[in-house]
Formats: sequence, C-alpha cells, structure tokens
Amino acid sequence: MSGPYVGRLDEAGNITPQILNEEAEESRGEMARLSSFVGAIAVADLVKTTLGPKGMDKILKPMDFSDHNIRVTNDGATILNSVYVDNAAAQILIDISKTQDSEVGDGTTTVAVLAGELLREAERLTHARVHPQVIIAGWRQALAEARKVLLELGVERTDEDFRNDLKSIAGTTLSSKLLVQEKELFVNLAVDAVLKLGGSDDLKLIQIIKKPGGNLRDSFLAEGFILEKTIATGSPHSKVSPKIMVANTPMDYDKIKIFGSKVKADSIEKVAEIEAAEREKMRRKVEKILAHKPQVFINRQLIYDYPKSLMVDDGVMVIEHADFEGVERLSAVLGADILSTFDSPETATLGTCELVDEIMLGEDKVIRFSGCQEGRASTIVLRGASSHLLDEAERSLHDALCVLVQTIKNKKVIYGGGNSEVRMAEATDSLAKTIPGKTALAVESFGRALRNLPTIIADNGGYDSAELITQLRASIAGGNTSAGIDMAKGEVGDMEQLGVKECLRVKEAALLAAAEAAEMILRVDDIVKCAPRKREGY
Repeated sequence: MSGPYVGRLDEAGNITPQILNEEAEESRGEMARLSSFVGAIAVADLVKTTLGPKGMDKILKPMDFSDHNIRVTNDGATILNSVYVDNAAAQILIDISKTQDSEVGDGTTTVAVLAGELLREAERLTHARVHPQVIIAGWRQALAEARKVLLELGVERTDEDFRNDLKSIAGTTLSSKLLVQEKELFVNLAVDAVLKLGGSDDLKLIQIIKKPGGNLRDSFLAEGFILEKTIATGSPHSKVSPKIMVANTPMDYDKIKIFGSKVKADSIEKVAEIEAAEREKMRRKVEKILAHKPQVFINRQLIYDYPKSLMVDDGVMVIEHADFEGVERLSAVLGADILSTFDSPETATLGTCELVDEIMLGEDKVIRFSGCQEGRASTIVLRGASSHLLDEAERSLHDALCVLVQTIKNKKVIYGGGNSEVRMAEATDSLAKTIPGKTALAVESFGRALRNLPTIIADNGGYDSAELITQLRASIAGGNTSAGIDMAKGEVGDMEQLGVKECLRVKEAALLAAAEAAEMILRVDDIVKCAPRKREGY
C-alpha cells in the first residue's frame, strides 16, 4: 500500500498504520518483552560469577588503545559502570545497581543478580501463559512477606558485642574482595576508622591514600589527617598546637585582577609603577592575613614568592596549592572556616591541632596533622605492589566502610552464608500454599529466585550447589536458625560460630531495589527506538 495508508504487518499478520518515522524501530508484545528479558539477564550473568567469597575477577580494558588504564576487579558497581550497553532493560539494571552503590555502598552485584533471576523466572511463567500483571501481583505479595521475615531476622546487639559484630560484617564484606589475603588487618583498620566517626556517616572524614611500594600488610591507619603536599621552602617544618588558617584566595600579585582589562604603557617606568602598585596591594593583603596571627597558612591556590617570603619572615608555616578536596577536609577536621576575605579577624575562625609536621610516606614527603580538633578524622594509608592492586584495594575498603556505617546507623545484623535468602524463600513458599490461582506460581517463583543466590555462591566456589542448598534447607527446617554455607569447607556450618554476618540495611535495600527493577522491566510491552537525527540539508 502507498500514500497515507502505508503500514506494516503486526504479529497476527494484519496491516497496521505506519505512525513512526521510517527509520524508527519498534518492538511490541512478546518480542519487546523477550528483548527486555534477554538484555537484563545478560547483564546479571555478566556479574554473576563475581558473587560470593569464591567469586572471579573481570579485566576491564578501554576501547581507546592509547588508554592503558586497565582495571582488574570483582566489584559489581565498577564492572557495570564500565560496560556500554545498547539494551534499555540492561541499562535499567545498571542504573538500579548504581543507586544501590550510592545509597548503601555495597550489594550492587546482589541487586543485579537477583533482578536477573526474577526475570528468568518471569520468562518461564510468561511462556506458560501467565500474564505479566498476575506475576507482578504475586511478586508484590512475596516481597512483602520476604521483607517481613528479613526484618524479623535482624538482631540488635548490645554495646559489648557490637564491635565483634562490626568485625564480622567487615570480614564478610571483604571475604569476596582482593583484601581477603590480609583480612584481619583491614577488618581492624575499617572498624577502627568507622568507630572514630562517633556515629557520624560522613565518610569524607576518612581519607584513603594510595602509595605504591611495599605490600598490603604494610598498610596502616594514621591518626588525624594527611595532606599530600609539601611545606614551602624556608618555612618551619613543624608546629606544636598552632593556629591554622585555611584560605581560598589568589596570592599571585603580578596580575591585574580586572576581567577583560587592557593597560597601555608608553615606557618601562610606567610598567614598573603598575608592578609596584600590585606589589603594594599584595603586601597590604598579607598584612591583613598576618593580623589574624596564624602560625600555619594553607591556601588552595598558588602563592607567589613575594607574599610567601613575607609570611615566612613572620615565622608562618606556608602550604600552597592544597587541592579543593584537601581544603574541604582540612576545614572539617581542624574546625576552621575557609576564608577568602581577611578584613574581620575578630569573626574569622581558625583551626587548631596538636602537631603539624612533615613525614616521609613511601618515597614522598607529606604533611601530617595530629590531634585534630575534630577527633573523628583518620587516614588509611594503602601500600601495594602496583596501582591496579591499590585501586581495587581502595574499592574493596570503601565497600566495607559504607557497610559498617550503615550497620552503625541501623544497628541490626543478620546471618550470612545464604541463611536469610533461604529463610525468606521458605516463607514465600508457605505463603504460596495459601493463595489460589496463578498468582501462587508467581509467589513460588520469587522464592526460587531468592534461593538461586546461595546456589550461585556455591557454584562459584566449585561446590555441589544442589546438595548444599538441600542440606541448608533441611538444617534450617530442623531448628538450626543460624545455619549457612561454609564456603571454606563446602558444607553447612554455624554462621554464629564462623562470624559470617551481614548488615540488615544492605540486604533490605538490595531486595527492594531488585524487585522494583524486575517489575519495571516486566511491565514493558513496547520498545520504541527513535530515528537518528539527520544533519541539516540531507
């Protein structure tokens, strides 16, 4: 057909009007749903092998051959952030994983894998002629029951046991990371750093510095703050209990500070007069700074030799070009304002600490601020053989720190090793027996998806997952409420004795995010890919 009646054949063989641009693409009904399932399940399968203590790593190599920034990681968020996908459903899964990472810092792989398993179950049900809305209705009932059971599993510990729980949770988080070879060291580093926060969730107060050289066991927790800069030449190299001024102000006196200005001079003498005027203006500015009586002056911007010499002559320790992040952290840990004007010494707040000195870290000089006014600050110094190893160590440690912060806020822990997943699955199976109709099939599928998580963890360890999961279900049904998979021995063990525990908040966030993502993708019955924009004149 031609003219206004141009159309295309639909799935039933009927001609439908062509509404979209000729170069636009559209998938409807079963084809759209299949495309969504395939894309989302492919993303889940990509990170599935990284799940658990025996998970494998991925090498991420950029397409640009001039970029040699190769990353070796098993962190789900890093892998998914680095992958380019052209499938809309796959992108939804990646976005949900990013949200999990920004919200609680861990569980990104769990979110992607659980959503993928839910969609795998949904694919089987749709092939069996179960409508997506029926599946969604069943999932919602199953999710409510699973969440209820999960919250009941959470145990709030006393203060005496809380530190041990934090160490167990940090150990569980790091057990699947690169740092597992020095787990005890990094568990203590992470727990000590988080407890110093005093209940705050501001992870900016915990600085992580990476210094190639040595090995992982040489890493340590430094009290206070370390700034990766050097002290100006001629300045004192240590100060005891100094007043510290943190500033963000231009200190280069030989530039005219008028935007777009042009100055014409017909002789060298007039140029010299302009320079002298700028020099005098800088001298007056330095006098205003010295009126605050600082003993240490830290500026985010460059400091030229003339203002630097004026301060050094007054006995001030000068530190220049502190990066913006360093200045922000210094302001927080020293209790100082970041000043840009210096006309009111009486209202300006200067920071203080017990000692400022210069130390060697590896082969570099750094500045150490000890005994900071904000005693919650700390610095973790990571040592390692290569930059790739240090980058992965930083990602692993960041996950542990985020989980510990969430645990301190929530104060509830659950057993790991697949315990919570199996108990939630058993609850949804019991619920399914009370529901008539096809909705019960969807509730059962939710339970199967939950059980698939410990199944995958066992498979990644090279164990017989079918045998392990049936033994775990029998053990829990027999009254052993702390049973879980011992991945070191490949058998069912007691998670309380083994110290395998997880943060309730992280598990809850992963459960809700995965269910919402799977439901969103299952609702899709039409995918429209817009026609590419053409250049004008073509």
